[in-house]
Amino acid sequence: MKKNIIAQFVIILALVAFSGKTYSQKAEKAAEEKVKIITDQEFDKTIKKGITLIDFWATWCGPCRRQAPIVEEIANEVSKKIKIGKLDIDKNKIAASTYSVRNIPTLIIFKDGKEVKRMVGLQDKQTILNELNAIK
Repeated sequence: MKKNIIAQFVIILALVAFSGKTYSQKAEKAAEEKVKIITDQEFDKTIKKGITLIDFWATWCGPCRRQAPIVEEIANEVSKKIKIGKLDIDKNKIAASTYSVRNIPTLIIFKDGKEVKRMVGLQDKQTILNELNAIK
């Protein structure tokens, strides 16, 4: 009897943990779909028209990993009006060099292919939104 109750409890815990993980993964995937992974080859085309926010980052960078969910939140809110992209500077050295990205994370806002704002270091959501809203 006791073993039955314990087994049922373990099954319930596993189901709750699994369903929570699935929900989290779905939410993460939806946010990631709004943040385009940019390469050197498509960089110029991506920023050419409209307003674009590019997050220059690297996998080994702790502040970059903390910046990522903030950028994803912003993408969920503004992706219909503004393109959001991420560029791994280790894999895409040309764009990082062209825009003199020396420290990461670096967020650059482009309007019609021209840099209009640069933010270096970890930025909070409201600061980024304020900068995006200031661009007309």
